[in-house]
Order: sequence, then structure tokens, then C-alpha cells
Amino acid sequence: MITTYHKEYSDCLGRDMEFKVYGSGGKPVLAIPSEKGRFFQWEETGMVDALKSELERHRLQLFVADTIDAETVCNQWGDPYHRVRMHEGWYHYVVDELVPRIEEMNATGQDLLVVGCSMGAYHAANFFLRRPDLFDGLIALSGVYDTYGMYQGYMDEVAYASDPCVSLSGMSLDHPYIDMFNRRRMVFCCGQGAGEENSLAATRRLEQVFLRKGIRARMDYWGFDVDHSWFWWNQQMPYFLPYVLGEEPWPPRARQDREEPEHTYYPYYPYSPFPPRERLLYFEEDFD
Repeated sequence: MITTYHKEYSDCLGRDMEFKVYGSGGKPVLAIPSEKGRFFQWEETGMVDALKSELERHRLQLFVADTIDAETVCNQWGDPYHRVRMHEGWYHYVVDELVPRIEEMNATGQDLLVVGCSMGAYHAANFFLRRPDLFDGLIALSGVYDTYGMYQGYMDEVAYASDPCVSLSGMSLDHPYIDMFNRRRMVFCCGQGAGEENSLAATRRLEQVFLRKGIRARMDYWGFDVDHSWFWWNQQMPYFLPYVLGEEPWPPRARQDREEPEHTYYPYYPYSPFPPRERLLYFEEDFD
């Protein structure tokens, strides 16, 4: 399997950014590392090995981006106004600079599949939901799909655009993106074991937003032994790939529901710009 390393200057960020490429042809896949992860994370955590057969058969070409999470979503002591705008700069680096570079290097003319685990799942979902014209598939594993915890409740027009639950809640039912979403394939999956509490609650919240907006997506909730770890993500990613690529029909849903504990906290956005009734629906669990 051919592996190449690249370091190129980003005008959006005013710095060099790195990425790695695995494979030499096939469907282009943009992978986003997990929290504070670097471009080599997917190799170190075993995900490249999990996809090795697909890469060696030239069915996939994997592009692993670099992040600046330590300056943005994970910089808990930083000024949220600045952090949000740094994140937006990184977003534009990916969609305006890295994606065209991937299309040039891949040269198959196919739209990209975007994938991620944990914080990477949030990033992948944010890219897909904001730019469905660039991506035709999404696999998001064990993510949190709102920015309340990342920015301690801070909200402005820039943060709004990168908060999937909030921005989709404010989307009109006749928005053209809804039809685009429904012509693509999305998978959101998380376990119900240790460390998955936040991801489980967030995935269920996003599912309710999708249901209200008529957006079709596969929401899978795996068993109580499935924890927040690369051990499981390395199994889930190759499991879902054939279905997202349209090569196999969807399998039965893997879902084991249980009641939420009484202390589960669903954050309330005091500065949410959408109407009160929509806010009540979005956080209906608060009023049970």
C-alpha cells in the first residue's frame, strides 16, 4: 500500500498544514482525527489496518487531515469568540483548500466520503451537513453534535453555523439541503457502554432533529458492552463502509434501548436564535 506525507501552506490559516494519504486510487475518503488528534492518528490507532484490504484493492483512498483542536474546540480556557473563529478558519481550510487538493490527487471525479470518530465525528458531520455538495456520504461514530460543551454555551452567528443540532433546528422544511441530504447516505453510530453517555444522548437529540425535518439517516445504537474506544470504532468503520458506498443493502438496525438515568442533563441554549416552540421540541427531555 502506497503511503505519502504532505505538508502544504494554508492561506486560510496562515501556516503549514499536514496530511497523510493511504492507497493510490478508488473512492476518496476524508478522515478527521479524534480530539486533538494529528494526521498520523489513524495509523497509530489501528484504523488504517482495519481498512487495509479496501486500500490495497484500490477501492478506497484515505486522506487523513490534521486538526487544530487544541486551539479551538478543546481550548476550554480560551476566549470563545476567538476560538469559534479559529475553528471557522480551519473549516474553510478543509473545504476550500484540502478538499480541492484531494480531488486533484485522487482524480477519479467521485465525491468524497467524510468519516470520523469522537470529536472527529462532530467535525465530519459538520462538514457534511454544511456542504452536502462536496460529500456524498458520512460515517460519524460516537460524536457529540452540538457545541454547548465545547464553548460553554457561547453562541453567535459563527458558532451557530457549526452547531448541527441548532442550525438544523432552524432550517426551513423547504430548504434545498434537505433534499440533498436525502439523496446521500449518512450513518451515526454509538455504543451504550462506558464513556458513551454524552455521545448516546447527543445522537438521540440529533435523531429527533432529523425526524422533525424529514431527514433520512441511519442511527445505530450498539450494545451495553460497546464503549468509547478505538477497539469498537475499528470494527464499526469497515462494517458500515459497504452500506454507505451503496454496495450492500442496509442490515437490520443494531439498537438496544434503555431508559435514560434521571440525572441525565440536556443543555439549554439561552441564546438560541430559533423560535421558542422549536426550542421546546429540541429540549423536550428537559420537561419530562
